[in-house]
Amino acid sequence: MKSMLLVRFVLCVGFLGVCGSALAHHGSAAYSEKLVELKQATVTKFLWASPHCLINFDAKNDKGNVEHWVIETGPATNIGLIGWTKTSIAPGDVTTVYLYPSKAGAPVGRLNKLVLADGTELHDTQLGGATGKNRYNVPGQGQTSAPDAGSNSK
Repeated sequence: MKSMLLVRFVLCVGFLGVCGSALAHHGSAAYSEKLVELKQATVTKFLWASPHCLINFDAKNDKGNVEHWVIETGPATNIGLIGWTKTSIAPGDVTTVYLYPSKAGAPVGRLNKLVLADGTELHDTQLGGATGKNRYNVPGQGQTSAPDAGSNSK
């Protein structure tokens, strides 16, 4: 009887250990499909981490009041492959942010792309954004031409 209980316990622990990470992950259901542009957004913090990098910034809303936003990107390992580094953005940088806001109305969202003051675009995925100066046409960075991958711009 005790051995059967031990076997069940070990199986349950093994199952939870294997499936725990799958149960913890989430999708993008919390975010709107509407792309929002926030101009003159000032970065206040950039956290280079996994499972998601986080960017905190301040931006004025439609009424002119400053809102404190937090947006997530993909993991550092993923966005690092498309040109991001720990120092890509820093507190004080003024950017234009394209994001998918929370459906709940909170000032949080999922990044589509950032446009830095010099026009450089930093995308959340290789497909984010389509025009302007980006990692494909900045001298010394990435490829010399963009792959034919379509566009996710608004």
